[in-house]
Amino acid sequence: MAASARTVEEIFKDYSARRTAILRALTLDVDQFYGLCDPEKENLCLYGHPNESWEVALPAEEVPPELPEPALGINFARDGMNRKDWLSLVAVHSDSWLISVAFYLAARLNRNERKRLYIMINDLPTVFEEVTERKPVKDKPSIESGSKSQGSTKRSSDGQLKSSPKTAGVDDEDDEDEHGETHCGSCGGNYNADEFWIGCDVCERWFHGKCVKITPAKAESIKQYKCPSCSTKSGRQ
Repeated sequence: MAASARTVEEIFKDYSARRTAILRALTLDVDQFYGLCDPEKENLCLYGHPNESWEVALPAEEVPPELPEPALGINFARDGMNRKDWLSLVAVHSDSWLISVAFYLAARLNRNERKRLYIMINDLPTVFEEVTERKPVKDKPSIESGSKSQGSTKRSSDGQLKSSPKTAGVDDEDDEDEHGETHCGSCGGNYNADEFWIGCDVCERWFHGKCVKITPAKAESIKQYKCPSCSTKSGRQ
């Protein structure tokens, strides 16, 4: 039961399962989904369930509902729009619903746990991106080459290690202000100029060395660093 999800991992698992279900409805089972959204029927919603099944149904009758409700009346616009545009619209509203359910369940998490949950969710393409076959745009890491923390490492395209010590004359407080929006891709912790960080050459996220078990000495011998998530994806290919 979704309401029993209490840890970051449990909530993310619930989110992933619901997302998978909605993606199936809007891609693999799209003809069946389209047929169920008859504009002549009452207000209908698209639900994704934790067992990865989907359902087109009327909204919950209880007020307030157990969980946030999906967009109401998705069927009414079906015949008034281009099919692709209609599916894209449903996808956008589904993304909003998935996030609202996840953070409803995350109400009792602390700040760092919520941040970590969002990072995990944000690492996945949105339903909209999947349905429209758009590739997610990667943001540049906020720690730019040439202004990294002491001991932070990144490599150029030719595999050469680039490591920039902290600029002389710039104190720790200024350095942390500059990179204050950088968060560890593992624990979600804030940037700290006194800690060793390493950047993944695949997804371009940054990590505390201690979180991914990489020391400055070990980093020197790595030609291309892949974070645990990217390493796992590579192994499946």
